[in-house]
Parts: sequence; C-alpha cells; structure tokens
Amino acid sequence: MTTGFVDASAIRDRFCAALSAMYRAEVPLYGDLLAIVAQVNAQAGAAAPARVEIERHGAIRVGTTAELAMMGRAFAVMGMEPVGYYDLAAAGVPVHSTAFRPVAEDALERNPFRVFCSLLRLELIADPALREEAAALLAARQIFRPETLALIARHEEQGGLDEAQADAFVMGLLETFRWHEDTLVDRATYDRLVASHRLVADVVAFRGPHINHLTPRTLDIDAAQAAMLARGLDIKDVIEGPPPRAIPILLRQTSFKALTESVRFAGAEGAPGRHTARFGEIEQRGAALTPKGRALYDRLLAQAQDGPADMPYEQRLARAFADFPDDMEALVDQALIYARRVAAPDGSVTLEPLTYEDFLPVSAAGIFQSNLGAQQHEAYGEQGAQAAFEAALGRPVLDPFALYAAMADRP
Repeated sequence: MTTGFVDASAIRDRFCAALSAMYRAEVPLYGDLLAIVAQVNAQAGAAAPARVEIERHGAIRVGTTAELAMMGRAFAVMGMEPVGYYDLAAAGVPVHSTAFRPVAEDALERNPFRVFCSLLRLELIADPALREEAAALLAARQIFRPETLALIARHEEQGGLDEAQADAFVMGLLETFRWHEDTLVDRATYDRLVASHRLVADVVAFRGPHINHLTPRTLDIDAAQAAMLARGLDIKDVIEGPPPRAIPILLRQTSFKALTESVRFAGAEGAPGRHTARFGEIEQRGAALTPKGRALYDRLLAQAQDGPADMPYEQRLARAFADFPDDMEALVDQALIYARRVAAPDGSVTLEPLTYEDFLPVSAAGIFQSNLGAQQHEAYGEQGAQAAFEAALGRPVLDPFALYAAMADRP
C-alpha cells in the first residue's frame, strides 16, 4: 500500500549528506580527510563497496535525560536504533553512551550512518555547587527547534513523514548539530567547567550538542595515516584498535587532533576565548567478533597496553595479537568472528565475515581524552549505570551480539 511517506533510509541518507556538507563548511580539514579517503580507497585495489563511499559516523554529547530521550525519538525518524551501552566513566570520561544506527541489513546497505551519542553524567562532577550550576544551565536550554519537535511528534502520530515534512525535518535537525560560537556562560564559569573536565565544558557551556567529529571509512587506514602525515596534519601518534591484519577485525581509527576554535563568552563584554573540541577521524572496519572473540581481543589489548614501557606501542600490540588467529577458517572454526557461508554459482562455498557496525569503548575514550587535550583522569568510582541510561532513553539498548548472531544465521 502506498502511504506517501518517505522511507526512513531515504531520510537518513539525506540527513547524512546534509550533515557532511555542513561539517565540511565548518571544519575545512574534514574536506581534506574526504580527499585522502577517496584517494586511498581508489588505490586499495578492489573496487570499494558502494556503502563505503557514503559511510559516515558522527558523535554528539547531550546534557540531560530529556535531551537523550528526544534525540532517540529524532533518530527513530531515520530508522536508527540504540545499540549497545558504553561506560566511558571507566576510562575517566564522565559520560555513558549508545550508538544510534540502522540494524536491518538492507538499511545498513542503503546507508549505515551511525551516531555515537553520549549523555553527561552530572553526578560525576565532584564540586556540588558546580554540579548544581551545570544542571540549571542545561535545564534552561532547548536544543531542538519547535518545528522539529512538532515533526517528530507528527512522525509518531501518522507513522511517517511526507516529502516536504522529511526535508523540513532534516533541515531542522541539522540546526541541533550546528556549531555555535557564542557560549551560555561567562569566562569564569567556563574555566570552572574545564577544570572539572574539558568534556563537561563542551556539553554545558553551549546551546546545543554540536557534532564533534564526522568519520569517513577507508579500506586502508595505514595508508590514510601516512597521507595525513604527509599533508602536515597534527595526527594521533598511533592508530587505535587492533594491529594490521590479513583479516581485519572490529575497528581501527585515527584522527587529527582537536581544533582550537574561537568562542565569545556570555556577559556584557562578550569576551573572546578559545575552545577545543572538534576533530577529524578516519576509520577502517573489519569483522564483528563473537563474545569469545571480544574477550580474547580485550585480553590481548590489555596485554599490549601493560607491556614494556621501553617497547614502542605498535610493537607491543603486534606481539600481543600474534595470539589472535588471522586465518578465516580458524576464526570461524574457533567461533571468534561472525560469518556466513556463501555458495557461489560453481557450487563452491566461501566464508563471508559480517562487518562490525559498532564502536570500541576503550578506543572511543582514548579518542576523547587525547583529542580534547585534557589531563588524564583516573576512572570514576561510580560506573556501570546502564539501567539509568536506559530509563533516560525510554527503552533498552539493543544487544549488538544478538544482532550479529541473527544476521549470521540468515542465509
């Protein structure tokens, strides 16, 4: 039956394209990343799958449970569901997060746009007075335009949006992700927020959750890292995630460090200042790991991180991961990755790994810390607030392992 509603994947595709164009205008170095990725992918040998060319992931940070709940409703318009729970407090970052993304295979092929959405944990701000002040600032702001809120409600009431409504929704939601130079706080308050944690200032001091990075996918991240270095970008020292492998697994990512941008502080003087938050990242995706594979990955990564300090990290990583099989048959036989057996026209059967569609919590925390230029924070004492996160969101997050297992079981 024809409804006249725009398909959720089409809305997601439009929003992803509009967001990419806006971010390119706001952060010109993002255009450099796109050029690097296009060149590297063209030189990678085999033609890149169509989805790789359009693939992006972004990241935003919201400040209140109400903002998180509404963000979830906005992403639902685009067919994006919350997958996984990430406790970044364990790495000294006072947020917890989920990944909003499509989950159906046809939707992932259409456009696998995903957003890592973090909620500030106000209870982890040590200073009670600052915590109360931050809560008041966040409660007073509205990060969504009224017309966008109306369109989200309309989508829920009628089961979709027509062409005009879909376009208006995309343009309205884009404003939530836009950078705003004017802060909600004066310089003294901003400095106190930064002293608590730079990420606290990034969430609380502004009128909305500006997107802080937008990540294209490359087929060869080592070549992309070399190209970024050749262009003189201020990049991370190491690629985060597993080492280079014949059969890539999970996610590897690298980035140029966060930009220091001009802001105007609130107050009669409108004092100029500087803020550091937004950066540029590139990713390479591999096979999704099973719970057994993820446990092995976590153990070997910890082993590499705790290795001899006088040995380069890349060498420690390669040495540790020598214990992770790098042969497709072994990976499948030992139940370390999710894969399908695909029959070819000639009757032969090949193993096809399922692409990892999610994020690395340890790696994401490392990205936040290093790119914000913040001092290292010890892990917060209170962790693992998944129930509270889900209550704020208004629904449970989906289990990524269950999603991959279901995909692997389908012919």
